[in-house]
Amino acid sequence: MLSVSGLTKKFEGLTVMEGFNLTVRRGGFTTLIGPSGCGKSTFFDVLTGVFSRDSGRISWLGEDVPDLMGRVAYMQQKDLLLPWFSLIDNAMLPVKIAGSDENDSREKTIALFERLGLDGFEDYTPQKVSGGMRQRCALVRTLMFEHELVLLDEPLSSIDAITRRSLQGLLLLLQSEFNKTILMITHDIDEALLMSDELLVLTPMPMRVRERFVLDMPKPGRSGNPELLKIKEHVLEELEGDFDGTI
Repeated sequence: MLSVSGLTKKFEGLTVMEGFNLTVRRGGFTTLIGPSGCGKSTFFDVLTGVFSRDSGRISWLGEDVPDLMGRVAYMQQKDLLLPWFSLIDNAMLPVKIAGSDENDSREKTIALFERLGLDGFEDYTPQKVSGGMRQRCALVRTLMFEHELVLLDEPLSSIDAITRRSLQGLLLLLQSEFNKTILMITHDIDEALLMSDELLVLTPMPMRVRERFVLDMPKPGRSGNPELLKIKEHVLEELEGDFDGTI
C-alpha cells in the first residue's frame, strides 16, 4: 500500500535519514519505535509534505507521489482541537474543509460520538472536557477524513495511564472495525507490542530500520505473553544502548 525507498532528508548538514526504506501492508498495524530524536516525527513530516525530501521515492498504491498530503489522516500527540469550536464542530472540520454535505456527515459524527462514549458532550467546548475526551474527539475527526491510511504520532502520550489503556482499545478499532491501515510512532514498547502487527525498531540518526518483528498473535490479550516479554527485553536493551546519558 505504502512504500518508501531510499528516503533522505538533511537539515543544514544534519542527516536525519539517509536511504530509509519502509513498506506498510494494507490493513496492517505497523509501529515505529526508536530513541528520542532519531527522526520519527520528521519522517511523518516528509510523508505528509510538511518538509520536502532530498531524495528517494514515496509510492502510494503502486504510484509514485511527491507526498501523502490529502491521502492520509493524521492524529498527533496534541489533540489540536479549536477552543472556540464545540466538540462536534471540531470533529466535523474535515467535512467543512472538503465542502461535503454537512447534514449526512453530522449523523455519522453523532453515531461515532455514541460509539466512542462522547454522546451528550457534542456541544461542549474542548476546555470543558477531560484530556481523554479531547483525544476521543480527535479520533472521531481522524475517522471523518475517510482516508484508508492513518498516521498516529504518539497519540496517547499526553494522557494518564488509565485513560491511555482504554483509548488503546479505541485505536485498535481503527483497524478492526473501520478497516484502516495504521502507521504509528510511539516511545512506549508495551503499547507497541499490545497493538501492532509489525514492530520496526529504528536506529539513532541517520534513521534506518535496525530490526523488524512480526507479531502474529491475537489482539488484545497479549499481556504476559512470554514471546512478547522476550521481544520487549531485547528492544529495551537495544534502545538503552543508544542512550548516551545526555539530555
